[in-house]
Amino acid sequence: MSEQRILVTGAGGFIGGHLVASLIADGENVRAVDVKPESDWYQVHPEAENNVLDLRRLDACREAVAGTTEIFNLSADMGGMGFIENNKAACMLSVLINTHLLEAAVDADAEKLLFSSSACVYAAGKQESADVAPLQEGDAYPAMPEDGYGWEKLFSERMCRHFQEDFGLQTRVPRYHNVYGPDGTWEGGREKAPAAICRKIAEAELSGNHEIEIWGDGEQTRSFTYIDDCVHGTRLLMDSDVSEPINLGSTQLVTINQLVDMVERIAGIEVQRNYDLSAPQGVRGRNSDNTMIRQRLGWEPSITLEDGLENTYRWIHEQLAQRVAKVS
Repeated sequence: MSEQRILVTGAGGFIGGHLVASLIADGENVRAVDVKPESDWYQVHPEAENNVLDLRRLDACREAVAGTTEIFNLSADMGGMGFIENNKAACMLSVLINTHLLEAAVDADAEKLLFSSSACVYAAGKQESADVAPLQEGDAYPAMPEDGYGWEKLFSERMCRHFQEDFGLQTRVPRYHNVYGPDGTWEGGREKAPAAICRKIAEAELSGNHEIEIWGDGEQTRSFTYIDDCVHGTRLLMDSDVSEPINLGSTQLVTINQLVDMVERIAGIEVQRNYDLSAPQGVRGRNSDNTMIRQRLGWEPSITLEDGLENTYRWIHEQLAQRVAKVS
C-alpha cells in the first residue's frame, strides 16, 4: 500500500464509492469520508480508513484532511432534477463543504484538491434547444447556471481558482455530465434519468403492468457518462497539470424517449408512456464538447450508452427482484 494517503469525500455516495474501489485496486492508501452512517453507504471498502464526518463543519474538514496529500471532494447534497429543482437552498449549502475543505487543505499543506463540478454550471441560454450545440468550457459565462445547484458549483469553481492563485493549492475541476451506473441512487427522489427509467421499466417487467410515467414530453436531450469512464477521467485529471474547469462527459446526445427505447430493448418489453408535462425537466438540451479533455488528457468515453444502460438495468432489476423475493 502506498504511504501517500488520499482523501475521498462523499465516499458513501455513487461516484465516491467507485473512485475508492479504483484507488484501492491500485494499492493506494485511502481515507473515505461521508456524512451518512456506514450502513447507508453504497459501497464500504474495509481496505480504506472509513470515517463518518459532517464536512459542513470546519473542524470535521480538518480531521478529514489531516495527513493527506490529495483530496477528491465528491461531497454534495444533490440528486436528479426532481431533487435540485425543489431543494435549491439545501444544494447551495454544499458551499460550506467546499469552503471548509479548501481552507483545511491549505492549513494541512495538502498538495492537490479535486472539486467535482457539474454541467449545471452552463448558461441556460445555451441550452434552450433539444438540438443543442455541444457545450464548451467557456459557455459557462456570462453566468446563468441552474438555479441553486448550478450557482453553488460555479461559485465553488471560482474558489478553487483563487485558492490556487492565492495559496498555491493545486486544484482540479471536472464538470461531470450526467454520470450513471450501478451502485448508485435509483429510487427515493434523488435518482437521475437513467436510473429512474431503468427502475420504472424493471418495475413494469416484474409487475406485468407495462405503463410508466415520463417527466416532460420525452424530447428533451442529454448525454450520459458511464461511471467507469467517469472514474478513469477523474483520476487522469487529478494526475495532470490541468487546473481550469474541464468537461468530463459523453458526446452521445439522446432524447429521453430514445433512452426509454434502449431500456425497453434491454428488458425485452414495451411500455405505455404517460407524459407529465408539469414535472421538473431542466434545460431543453445539454451535450458535452470534449475537445479540451481529448487534447489535454487523451480521454474519451469507452463505454457506449447501450452497454452502460444494460449494466445499470441488470443491477437495478436485481435490487427490485431481491425486494420482491423478501416480501413473498
